[in-house]
Amino acid sequence: MAATGVVIARAERRRRAYTPDEIRERLRARLAEAGSTDAEGNTEPGSGTPQ
Repeated sequence: MAATGVVIARAERRRRAYTPDEIRERLRARLAEAGSTDAEGNTEPGSGTPQ
């Protein structure tokens, strides 16, 4: 029974494995998304608290 769990876990890990290019692409997309909002979640430039 435990061996079945190991096989399933290995298969799931393979499905979740990303290539280095996929990781870069995902990180760049997250960076672009984070750059479009400020710390308070505002999307308009200058709409946050003055620094």
